[in-house]
Amino acid sequence: QVQLVESGGGLVQAGGSLRLSCAASGRTFGIYAMGWFRQVPGKEREFVAAISWSGSIAPYGDAVKGRFTISRDSAKRSVYLQMNSLKPEDTAVYYCAARQALHASTVGNDYNYWGQGTQVTVSS
Repeated sequence: QVQLVESGGGLVQAGGSLRLSCAASGRTFGIYAMGWFRQVPGKEREFVAAISWSGSIAPYGDAVKGRFTISRDSAKRSVYLQMNSLKPEDTAVYYCAARQALHASTVGNDYNYWGQGTQVTVSS
């Protein structure tokens, strides 16, 4: 089993920045690709960003390209999401996810483990 815990969410004004963190524990973390998704109540879960095990491939959702950056530490036990130029439409609960594969995926159902989520609220 893998446990994922997100942190770093909060309230920020439009144009501001936040950095989300996701810490993994449990089974060997290094074999997993990681991703970030977000969800607004009443709407479908949306892909934000993902990163391969090696960190060399990192796809992004169209809504966040050029503003968000995903990264992971060298020990591969944490993944981060740097969010810049935030907009009110970025308001959502952000979830960290891990999958038992080397390659990043943009599809939520490809992920085996999920965190509890962290709220990000961007005020206008």
